[in-house]
This record gives sequence, C-alpha cells and structure tokens, in this order.
Amino acid sequence: MDESSKMPDKRYPHIFLPNIQENRPYSPPPKGGGKGINIPPRHRIPHSKFLAKKFREAWDYAVNEDIAYHLSRHGVYLEFKGEEGFDLVTKSLEAMRDKDRTKWIRLLNVREENATKYATVFVPKEKENHFLKYIEDYANPAKNIPKSDNPKHKDLINSISDIRKARFEKSFWNDDKKLIPGGTPEWCEVWLSQDTKEVLKRFEQLLDTNGIPHKKGHIRFPEIIIKDVYVNRDHLELITRESDDIAEYRRAKSTASFFTKLSPKEQAEWVEDLLSRTKINPDSQVAVLILDTGVNNGHPLLQPLLRDEDCQAVDPAWGTHDHHGHGTLMAGVIAYDDLKRCLESSLAIDIGHTLESVKILPPGGKNLEELWGDITAQSISLAEIKRPNKQRVICMAVSAQDTRDKGRPSSWSGMVDSLASGAQDGVSRLILLCAGNNEFYLGNYPNEQLTDSIHDPAQSWNALTVGAFTELDTLSDPDLNGYHPVAPKGGLSPFSTTSLLWEDRWPIKPEIMMEGGNTATDDNGFTTECDDLSLLSIHFHPNQQLFFPFNMTSAATAKAAWFAAQIQVKYPDFWPETIRALMVHSAEWTEQMQRQFLNGTAKGDYRELIRTCGYGMPDLDRALYSASNSLTLIAQAEIQPYKKDDQVPVKTKDMHFYELPWPKDILLSLPPDTEVEMRITLSYFIKPGPGEKGWKDRYRYPSHLLRFALNSSGEEKSKFIKRINQAAREEDEEKIGTKSPTDKWVLGQKQRDKGSIHSDIWRGYATDLATSNMIAIYPISGWWKERAYLQEYNNTTRYSLVVSIRTPETYIEQGISIPQAIDIYTPVVNQIKIKPQISI
Repeated sequence: MDESSKMPDKRYPHIFLPNIQENRPYSPPPKGGGKGINIPPRHRIPHSKFLAKKFREAWDYAVNEDIAYHLSRHGVYLEFKGEEGFDLVTKSLEAMRDKDRTKWIRLLNVREENATKYATVFVPKEKENHFLKYIEDYANPAKNIPKSDNPKHKDLINSISDIRKARFEKSFWNDDKKLIPGGTPEWCEVWLSQDTKEVLKRFEQLLDTNGIPHKKGHIRFPEIIIKDVYVNRDHLELITRESDDIAEYRRAKSTASFFTKLSPKEQAEWVEDLLSRTKINPDSQVAVLILDTGVNNGHPLLQPLLRDEDCQAVDPAWGTHDHHGHGTLMAGVIAYDDLKRCLESSLAIDIGHTLESVKILPPGGKNLEELWGDITAQSISLAEIKRPNKQRVICMAVSAQDTRDKGRPSSWSGMVDSLASGAQDGVSRLILLCAGNNEFYLGNYPNEQLTDSIHDPAQSWNALTVGAFTELDTLSDPDLNGYHPVAPKGGLSPFSTTSLLWEDRWPIKPEIMMEGGNTATDDNGFTTECDDLSLLSIHFHPNQQLFFPFNMTSAATAKAAWFAAQIQVKYPDFWPETIRALMVHSAEWTEQMQRQFLNGTAKGDYRELIRTCGYGMPDLDRALYSASNSLTLIAQAEIQPYKKDDQVPVKTKDMHFYELPWPKDILLSLPPDTEVEMRITLSYFIKPGPGEKGWKDRYRYPSHLLRFALNSSGEEKSKFIKRINQAAREEDEEKIGTKSPTDKWVLGQKQRDKGSIHSDIWRGYATDLATSNMIAIYPISGWWKERAYLQEYNNTTRYSLVVSIRTPETYIEQGISIPQAIDIYTPVVNQIKIKPQISI
C-alpha cells in the first residue's frame, strides 16, 4: 500500500486465535501537541521583564560578535528554550509574511533534550523589535482587553523559559553529540534554511573562500538544501558565525570505514561505551546457533553473549576457535544487528538472546562433499545435547561453490529439510541459510546476478533462504574518488544470487532480502569491495583490531538471524513455522526492486521479481506488532492430510476451515471506494521423500502439500465448503481458484504455490473484503499419499496461518481526506468467541 497505510505509533500484540482472550493492547505514552498543548503558568510581569532582558542580552552579544569579526551579517541566530515537561509553541516563532524572503523570521530546527524543547530561529536585523513587541503586548495591560486572563501571545510567551544566542554545538548540531568533529575534519551534512540558487551559491562561496572542501552535488527538498562538507570543529564555528543560511548540522552518514580505520585505542573506547549501555540476559531461553568457522568469544562484545561451554566443534581436534574470521563476523551482526548504529547511538541497547557456536569447517582442507549434510546434522545435535531446552534460530552461511542443482534437491538440502521438519525426531527447527554469493559481481550488473543460481543447500524447501539487497550508496574514502556504487539504493546487491533460471516447480528462493552490502566501480569498469559499502562487524583477533567490514549474503543471513531472534523473544510460544511465516509476511519490495525487476502489473509479470528478490525486505514492526489500522491474526494448528481404510487407496482426509473474527461492520461503514489490503501467509514444513529417484518430481519430494483458499465476496459458507471439498477431491488446483477473487491477488496461485510457504496480497475495496473472512486450508498430493507402502499416510503435520488487514491512515469521505486511522483492531479483539478451525 502507499505511504498512507504505514503503521502508526500505537502498537499492539498480534492476535493469536486460540488464546485471543489473553491478548492485551500496548499503548505508548501519548504525545503532546495539537489542541491539548501543555503550557506552564507564569507571573506575567516578572516573566515578561526576564524574557525582554534575555532577548536584549542575546541580541547585543551577537551584534558585538559581528563587529569583533568584521562581519556584515543580515541577522542573528537565537535559541528559544521551553520549560522542562511542557510544550514550546514553535509555530509562533516564525514570521514569513513579508514578500522579501530576506526579512523572514525563520524557524530553523526544533529538538528535545531531557524533556525540554529547544527551537533555533533566524531573526533579520530589521526585525529586532518583533519579539520585543510580542513581549510588550503580553506585559502591557493597556494593549489588552481590560482584566483579561488571556493577553496577546500568552501561549507563546508562557511557553518560553529562556532566550540566548544560538551556538553551533547546542543549537545546530542535530545528531549525537559524540559525533561532532574535533580537530580532524570529518564529512558532515550542512542543512541550509532555504532552497534557492542564491543561497546555495552564497554558501559555496563561503566554503571556497575559507578553503573548506565540499562535494559537488547537493540534495534539495522544499525549503532545504543539504551539502556535504569536510569540516572540523573550528570550521563549524566559522560557518555558524559567518552564514545566515544554516538550519542544522548532522554527521554525514558514516560507513563501516569510519570504525575500521580507527586506532585500536579508539576502537576500544567505542566498544567500552557500547557495553556500558548494553543490557544482556545471559540466561535467555532464546539462542542463535552459528554453524561456521567457529567464533572467538574473547571479543569484548561477545563475552557476555557466548559462553565457553557453548563453543563446540564437530571434530574436537579442530578446536572451537575461529581460524578464519567469518564466524566471528557472523556473530557480531547476529548479536547487535546494525553495529554501526549501536555504536553511534547514545541509547540503551537490550539484547534478549544469546549465541551458540559449532565449528563445521576444519582449519585446513575441506570436508568431503557427501558429508556436508551429516556434518550439519551433527553440529545441530551437539548444541541440542548441550542445552536441550533452548529455543533456537539456526544460522548457516556456508554453501557449496557450484550451482548445478538449479533448484533440484541435493543430499545437503534434503538433510536440511529433514532437520527443519523433525523427520527423524519430531522436533521442528528454524533454519536460516544464505543464498550464496555471485562469483562474478565485478561486472555486468544486474545480469550476472540474474543468471547465477542459488547455491546448495539454499534450495531447501523448509529453510528460510536469505538474499542480499543494499541501501549502502555513500562513498567517503578519498581513495575511491571517481568511483560510484554499482547497485542503486534499495536495489539487488551485487553479491546476491537468484532462482530466476529454475523451473517453476521449485520453491521461490530467496524468500527474503536483507542488507548485504554494495560494490564500487569507476568509469573504466574496475569494480572493488570497500568498507564504505559494507556492514560493520567485529574482528576475530580483538588484540589486533576490534572492528571489521562485512558483506555478501553471509551478512544478510546474520541480520535475518537477529531478526528471527527478536520474534522468538517477543513470542516464546511461536513455532518455527510461525516465525518463518511472520518474516515473509512482513516483507515488502522496495521501490527500487520493483523498478528493476517488475515488468508489468499482471500476475505473470511478478515472476522475475519474486525469483530475484523473494517477497522483499522484512519489517520488524510489522513482524512483531499489529496496529489499530493493521490487524494480524495468527493460528498454529495440526492437520492430518491423508487417511487409509482397509483396502481402500489413500485419500485426502482433513480440511481446516476458518471463519475468522472480522471487522465487518467497520469495513462496510467505509466509503465504497476505500481501498484496503489483506495478506495471507501459510507456512509448514514438508518431510523430504526417501531416495534420490523421487526427488525429480515435486509431488514425490514433499511428503504433503497444503494450500489456502478464500471465499469470494458474498459467497456463503456452505457453497464455499462445497467448492473446496469438490476441488480437493479432484486435486484440481485451478478449479479451487476459479470462483475465488483471484483477480484481486497480486501473485495468484500459479506464482505463490511453490515450496512450503505461500504468501499473497489481496487488494480491493473494503466492502468486498467485509464478507471475505472464510479461509480453507486443504491438502493436495505428496509422497505420504502416493507411496502407501511406506505406511506414512496417517501422519499429522503442523502449519501456521497468518492473516492481516491493513487500512489507510487517511480515507476519503465526500471528497474530503480524513486523516484518521480506521480502528479495525479493537472490534476483532472484542469478539470474544473465536470460532476454531474445524475438520471437514
């Protein structure tokens, strides 16, 4: 949906269908502003005298500074301070009615520190008396209605607690204070307060006159121009003193190179600061198991998260240490996600999961190819024996070099499917795999990526395969002057691989995309990796250095593992099938992905997009929370797909039918042309077919397959059930969809019904969705049914169903845009009697 349907500030837990009565809404603290502004009471006369005195002092200080520095400034920067715990009426601080823009009083920036609001304002010198007159009108009873309790400008003047001359560090630096440059220049963003060519030209002349380097380009927004300048603290003081056009300063978006190029002492200081703000639960029941080259848990950022006894190796002779560095890089991202952001922030960090490591790669040589599946199984077993009660996210960013399988199951991917489904021990597992890296990322982007296949074992049906996209497009390294990023922001990472060349019978891979870094190229076509376009992680030899750049689909998979751990921590009762479902369900394609790989709006036009980018980039807020206008229902259930009675051949047995609690009245009350969105995701784990022979046929490799269907608008329950039953008996998938509203699905059955997770988006009018609240889950054929002699036909299997509805935050009524989110969450929560799924 468009920007109007983004999740609002208030967040609520998802509605878990079997236990809906236990869900309680979560409401963040209410925000101030609007009609209910909070203004402190004042004694009018002493307060007005105090503010007039402070204004004159600030003004005189600024004018005298101009004289001292022989400046011919046209105005003065002032800072207005609010009262702690109260609002500051910032709208009244600007006056832009004059046709001559040079005479505008401009509000430059607003910030809040320790519950106190501050506003920085530019006041032209000819407007010196503007605020003094406001104060005089407020103070002088003769200019107000006699005996009035509401003097002119009361809200504004009462909301101000102090006025002072603005300083660059206090008033203009709108970023973390520890990022202010010292004596050494750093790239910073200067936000100019107007968007005219004259302002830009004037500012660039100021920079050139003072020998301050700056990048050629700029970014223009309404009333704002942003320039990147290479400045130290003294430069910022000078610019603030000599320019009338500053709105704010921020540190230019730093890259991994900032931290990797720090001295060991400086790196240690950053680590110490981060640890002082980090809260870790070492006894958490949620762990991420890293299958890699080992992890060096002596790194100070890992010591609290990874105990010695949780570091193991498939072969004890290998040692548990990281001999290569890759495993420790994985651990850094899995622990902290965006480590660069954690370091730059001054906020507290709460880590609710721990780490485990099993070394699956030997220090020298390589494992025999036919043993990879076995090694994977052994490694998982070691961790589970050590701590049998842990809830695990299993992360493996190790893959084969060749891509000859092209979707066909291998022994390795088959073992991954077996482990995930619990085929041998009945324990389901969440396993995340990297898609594998493009070996020819140095040129011909993105064609090389489209023709390089997903690497074994990432074709696994049950594992969540992670590809790489990138939002990293900032180059600050002077050695890369003349280079530019290969991939556009939001586009496919040059390192990623796809399933575009696979036959359609194989699963959609990758399912999700996470940040995996970018590459840089020059005009001659020379392409290179660089720190600027990489993620930041940690080095496996902390005595040498603490930070190290990280990229490719390994980094993307590490980020996905962190993401999965957040869901498991938030919802400890969710199955692995459910966590996988929520990660896919919350994913959306970036606009750049759609520009690159979406060739039209027909269902078939989505093939290249989903075979390249899967379902897109997951959103953590959508995965964790519902909202008033974004409702998510979740069901976890067990079904018996088939049965066999005496001499009768194996037949399908159960179909689950859901008549969901639904905001029907709300949807029907909306204007008839209000567009809404529903998404359905069905996730389950298949058990791989025994024997290489059957793996060439999709109906023979999976033990069973499940599908979902939605009733058409106005289709009654009896007719819907009859249609699904008849089609299921005939195993005619096309017939199941013919009478459902398939024209409103984005992908449709042919595109979505691949593998063992199916997700699709329904877009249409609210009135149509109001009566489409019935969903059927039904089986079609698999080897449990086709191979009766194996006597697996009476098995049951689990699945997770996720259904969400999103309505716009604004809607049109009688031609007027109503800026109010439509509450569909509360009516569903209030429907206490939830009808469970029934076997038919």
